[in-house]
Order: sequence, then structure tokens, then C-alpha cells
Amino acid sequence: MENQTMTMEFIFLGLSSNPEVQMILFFVILIIYTITVLGNFLIILIIRTDCGFHTPMFFFLSHLAFVDICYSTVTVPKMLANYIANRKTISLVGCIVQIFSFIHFACVDFSLLSVMAYDRYVAICNPLHYSIIMKKEMCIQLVGGSWIMGFLDALINSLPLKHLKFCWVPSINHYTCELPLVLSLSCSNTFTNYMLLFGSSIIFAFTPFFVIVVSYIYIISSILRIHSAKGRSKAFSTCSSHLIVVCMFLFSAFSRYLKPSSTSPTDLEKVVSIQYTVLTPMFNPIIYSLKNKNIKMVIRKKIAKHG
Repeated sequence: MENQTMTMEFIFLGLSSNPEVQMILFFVILIIYTITVLGNFLIILIIRTDCGFHTPMFFFLSHLAFVDICYSTVTVPKMLANYIANRKTISLVGCIVQIFSFIHFACVDFSLLSVMAYDRYVAICNPLHYSIIMKKEMCIQLVGGSWIMGFLDALINSLPLKHLKFCWVPSINHYTCELPLVLSLSCSNTFTNYMLLFGSSIIFAFTPFFVIVVSYIYIISSILRIHSAKGRSKAFSTCSSHLIVVCMFLFSAFSRYLKPSSTSPTDLEKVVSIQYTVLTPMFNPIIYSLKNKNIKMVIRKKIAKHG
């Protein structure tokens, strides 16, 4: 039993066992991943090279785009490799590293979304003091705090996993190592792990969520007090893309992680997880590009220049 535990590896069951379906999924997800990397990289390139985008909002957006690339890379390449591999496995160490990386980048992503919500709150509710509050040092501290929060959240939840024992070679009915699934497969006492997961969720998930909710309560109340329809439309357009991204990320992630853990997630739960692990990082640059006239203008100029 000890030797089996020491040489532990997990078997991924994936989204489908049908070889033809697997090949279709391989090409579809490969296209999505390519769009994700290129789209987010384009956002970073435009923001960093065009001085017109050197503002706090776009500074945060460039970091969000970088995190989305990392966030997607944690799971998608391994998923693609498993579609064409004979043995769809991952080692215990590899699984822990994947869990650490996923939690880290997901927490940084969510924290940055809350930072961007606060930035929109200051811009709309306190515009006269915006340049004083959101100065460069403040922006760097907010981004740095997001990265630190992500690291602490990942460390708290992944470090205790090395003490878990598995009494058989478990099959994960999923395409990636999700923390609740791995805990449900262990034959060790996982009460401490669940308490750490619950406690870290309160601190690192609901705190940014609270910031986002409070920020948008003030934002919406300020917009409703604007008398002109044009002024309300302009104010709302500055935060509408961010609100869409927040809703996509929150509804899908919360619906998955707030449910009781199960060793066999349903097909619907797998589809939901695809949305926040694969699709959301791809949609982010598309949403921000379509909703921002300046970004669309720069993209058209670069296409025309190199076309």
C-alpha cells in the first residue's frame, strides 16, 4: 500500500471516451487556446507600446491579460496532450503543481477584477481626485497585493496535499486536477484540507467579491444620479465590459466550487468548468476590444499598416 502511494498517479477520464469526439475536442480547444494566447498577447502589446493607454485602467487590464494566458496554460496544454496520449495520466506531484498554479492564477485574476472595480468606482464616484488616488505607486501596490494574495491562497491549499494518502490508483472523472475532486478521492482524513479550503475561500474569494459588489453599488447609484441620458450611457460604458467579465467568471466558478464535492461530476458541471477554465480567458480580450473604441481603432491601424 505504501509503495502504491509513493508511486501515485491519477488517471483522467476527460470529457469523453469516444476517440472521434476526443479528436474534435482536441482541435476545438486548440483553436480556443490559440485565440486566448494571441488575443491576450495583442492586448498587452497594444497597451505597452501605445502611450495613449498608459492609464491605471489599462495598466490593470494588461496584467489581467497576462494572468489569463497563465491561467489558461495551467490546464489546457495538459488537456490537449491527454487527447492524443495513450495513457491519460498525471503524477501526484504534477497534480499538486497544477492545483497550486490554478488556484494561484485564479485568485490573482479575481483580485485584479476587484482592483479594476475599485478603479472604476474612483473614476465615476470621485473623478476629481482620481489622479491623486490612482497614482502609479498605488496601482503597483494593488497589482502586487493581488499576486501575493494568489500565492498565499495557493500555498495554503496545496501544501497540505503532500500528506494525503491514496489507497488505490484513482481515476479523476474530469480533464484537470480540481482540488475538491482530489480531496474526495483520498483515503486520508481530509477535514483539515476542507477547513483550509473553506477559510481561504472566505478570505481570498469573498473579500474581492465584497469589494466588487460594494464598488458597483456606489457606481450604479452614481450613474442613476446623472441627469442626462448621454452622461449615464458614457459612465456605464466605462465599466460595462468589466462587469460582463466579472459575471462570466463569478457565476461559472461559484456554481462549481460552492456545490458539495463529488467523485463523479456531471457532464453539466464539466461544461461549466470549461467555461471558466477555457472560454473566459479567451472572451476577456474580445470583450474589452469590442467595448473599447480606442483599442478597436489601434487594432484597425495595425492591421491596415501590416496589411
